[in-house]
Amino acid sequence: MTVRVRFAPSPTGYLHIGGARTALYNWLYSKAVGGTFVLRIEDTDLERSKREYEELQKQDLKWLGIIHDEGPDKPNPKYGPYRQSERLDIYAKYAQQLIDKDLAYYDFTTDEELEAIKAKSEAEGGFAGHYQGKWKNPEMKAEALKKIAAGEKPAIRFRAPMKDFTLQDKVKGEVVYPADMVGDFVIMRSSGLPTYNYCCVVDDMLMEISHVIRGEDHLSNTVRQLMLYEAFKAKPPIFAHVSLLIGQDRQKLSKRHGATSVHLYKEEHYLPEALCNYLTLLGWSHPQETDIFEKNEIVSLFDLERFSAHSAIYDLVKLKWVNGQHLRKITNSDLVKELAAIVPAGHAFLSQSADWKEKCVDLLKQKVDFITEMIPMMDQLIFDEEIEMSDELKDILSWETTPKIISYISAEVGKLSESYASEAQLNTWSEFVKKDLGIKGKPLFMGLRAALTGKGHGPDLKHLIPLTPVSVLKKRAAKLGA
Repeated sequence: MTVRVRFAPSPTGYLHIGGARTALYNWLYSKAVGGTFVLRIEDTDLERSKREYEELQKQDLKWLGIIHDEGPDKPNPKYGPYRQSERLDIYAKYAQQLIDKDLAYYDFTTDEELEAIKAKSEAEGGFAGHYQGKWKNPEMKAEALKKIAAGEKPAIRFRAPMKDFTLQDKVKGEVVYPADMVGDFVIMRSSGLPTYNYCCVVDDMLMEISHVIRGEDHLSNTVRQLMLYEAFKAKPPIFAHVSLLIGQDRQKLSKRHGATSVHLYKEEHYLPEALCNYLTLLGWSHPQETDIFEKNEIVSLFDLERFSAHSAIYDLVKLKWVNGQHLRKITNSDLVKELAAIVPAGHAFLSQSADWKEKCVDLLKQKVDFITEMIPMMDQLIFDEEIEMSDELKDILSWETTPKIISYISAEVGKLSESYASEAQLNTWSEFVKKDLGIKGKPLFMGLRAALTGKGHGPDLKHLIPLTPVSVLKKRAAKLGA
């Protein structure tokens, strides 16, 4: 089988994080089996759809590394156009075929009449959503044609067959849709625009989509689509309805659970590979139970059998942890470039040597989950001359050994003419305090840290002190010794 999958967003806003996961799953599967990943734009909501949103969604997909093989900008003449707004004549043609076979009919029922039909059906204990209007009667077709000839615009309604439909879903297993679950439904509105379930089937059928991987919120739609495939005598694609994303409160993911659009994660400097990594695990499990990976590393492992039917809990704490793991995988030279692009103009980081910068980011990336967190941490640990008298620092300063260390360090850094102290210099200071001042253990290490950093805890001094300007060390020691 030639595998063709699609991602079909509506350009009515920014790319939702759930949509990004759907796109990612389709992209991974297409790459795993050597198939084609199609981007189709469902823009028949003319009032809300905007071309700028389409472009922004494409940019977000590109940022995530999810690149389509076919789409509006990569057309295949056999399957295009790829925007539904450009396929209206196709939908009209196939709707006419259904009418000609009496599988659909023209409907001039007004909204008021529909409400009356619904109320009557409810009163009689029937299915409130099932259409029982007069236009479904075959003998009404002649009258409908007269109205059309007179310039009136009908909707087109599909005749829902009253029988069970069964779906063999790759995630949910066997799903049975009982007869009478769905009544006759509109496939073309009187405006000439198609409805979602109808154009979705026509597009998937004509674009030869072999697999439909999408969220389980579409599961209830699928019975209508199965009916239409049967009406067109077309083989349905293989469906895989993946679990919904929910918050920690087990409610559908919304803004109260954190950012829900990809562009916000981009603005917050999440790493795209980290976001893809985390999204992959929300509904799919790695065969080796590996948590940290890049997209290309799992292409050969990705299949539809490892999807979970259970809802996936979206956990921002876990996402941040995953981002930190990916941050630590970035080479120091690349990280220097990325950090240099976001530090404020004139920041001290920018004027340092290449070797200093690489050692700095190597130290900082072990302590943070986001590149943006490096800037305040760098300022606080390396460039801050001020002393914040925390309770911890006050306690260390109260020890009788600490003033001796501060006095010694203040004198020693005052002798330095170099811009930075070396690790060897630090070892010399430590040895003197231990042997000549007779201070060992905790009083030595914490006292030395307090004298050099003005803090009670932090990174290993052998990495931190060679990065700290001597001018800063001098001012710290002077303030502590005052």
